[in-house]
Amino acid sequence: VQLVESGGGSVLAGGSLRLSCAASGRTFSSYRMGWFRQAPGKEREFVAAISWNNVDLYYADSVKGRFTISRDNAKNTVFLQMNSLKPEDTAVYYCAAGRSGAVRVGAMYDSWGQGTQVTVSS
Repeated sequence: VQLVESGGGSVLAGGSLRLSCAASGRTFSSYRMGWFRQAPGKEREFVAAISWNNVDLYYADSVKGRFTISRDNAKNTVFLQMNSLKPEDTAVYYCAAGRSGAVRVGAMYDSWGQGTQVTVSS
């Protein structure tokens, strides 16, 4: 599956952004989808994930209560609604598709998008 992120940008602290990740291929609905991020000089970290059927949701503690992951299998798209953004949320955000393995581990995902930049200023 090929993935293309969009929706990144620059916002002030406290603002919101909605990231989208469009997937190609007819097997999107069979994949678990995740969002990861990488800030300059830091390792990539898990942000959120959603099971193929929208039932299971997973969040990093740092974004819980502020970010919401969702998906529309009919449109082959996964979303990340980001509210109450903080400067420490600044990073390149990547969506990823996987079928099995630990949800929060990037190596368990098979396909990655090119990333979209999110910049939050104070």
